[in-house]
Amino acid sequence: MFAKTFAGLEQVLAKEITALGGHDVKPGIRGVSFSGDLALLYAANYSLRTALRILVELHTATVENEDALYRECKKIAWENVMSVSQTFSMDATVNSRLFNHSQYVALKVKDALVDRFREKQFKRPTVAKSYPDVKVNVHIDHQRLTISLDASSESLHLRGYRIIQGEAPINEVLAAGMILLSDWDIKTPFLDPMCGSGTIPIEAALIATNTPPGYYRKEWGFMKWNNYDNELFLQMKEKENAKIRSSTNVSIAAYDKSFAMSRATQQNLISALMDQHVIVEKKDFFKTSEIQNPCHIVTNPPYGQRLEEENMPAFYSDLGRVLKHYYSGSTAWIITSFEDAMKHVGLKSGAKIPLFNGALPCKFYRIDLYQGSKKTPSSAD
Repeated sequence: MFAKTFAGLEQVLAKEITALGGHDVKPGIRGVSFSGDLALLYAANYSLRTALRILVELHTATVENEDALYRECKKIAWENVMSVSQTFSMDATVNSRLFNHSQYVALKVKDALVDRFREKQFKRPTVAKSYPDVKVNVHIDHQRLTISLDASSESLHLRGYRIIQGEAPINEVLAAGMILLSDWDIKTPFLDPMCGSGTIPIEAALIATNTPPGYYRKEWGFMKWNNYDNELFLQMKEKENAKIRSSTNVSIAAYDKSFAMSRATQQNLISALMDQHVIVEKKDFFKTSEIQNPCHIVTNPPYGQRLEEENMPAFYSDLGRVLKHYYSGSTAWIITSFEDAMKHVGLKSGAKIPLFNGALPCKFYRIDLYQGSKKTPSSAD
């Protein structure tokens, strides 16, 4: 199997897979390969927080031309994977001087699949661009062909709890990955002071309660496969759900200066059944007062490419000043694509992890706010 993820989250995902019982776990580029049985396949889709989708390897071969590609793909016992009455789609990625057009590669694999069904059953399945029953993934790296089945179908970041979307919401998988990268101990109070529609605090609540990210979903791609075992899936689901903690002692807080966004966060929390675990307040971070106890901050502040800000240097300067004056003893983790962010924050970064927020290259900074003398409130008030 191969679990896809964002660049920068491979090691976090590998730890998750190992904890879930995966074997031969090997981090790669934007993903992790591993092996396991059918129950692990179901659990990977249901419980991995940092996986975008799970691919199951079906066939590998060395191919040097389109004829070899066709022959290899026609060898596959497609009739054991799906029925002729089901629909399918092809997704191809190519990194090869021998094959330079992914759509043409997808077409050749489609022809091989269809021709095999015609020969075996005198009928052919139908291609569906939207909502296919079976999604086939084709990857060619130089001469190496890998045919896989997409066990997830829809991306696993689509948890199913979000009912209101903000202007630029962070991906759920990225949010969970940031929290896990930050090594939150699930004891220290957690805060997202610019929460938007609430993805980061919701993912924090899911982690704190050990709620599987697939808890809200109803369907996965593997459910349409010929070998789907519903009883095994239900057993796995019961086992994973038994790990959920109904109550925690940890404090999780979410602030946003926008009434609409704080309301959206509350609505999404209710949808996720996490509203009892997170305190939502309409609060402007830059008008905050001194905290009572140190906290663990993970946030995705607005920046130029994401939301309009009149003055990015001033924004990050104020952010650094508020952290320094009011959050002594805390640890703050900030993701941003603004290259000069830390220069204007004016605080030393303890870590700088490259990540991607969608297509945007970002850095995920750790700032340790050591205990020190309190200063008079500045213009950030």
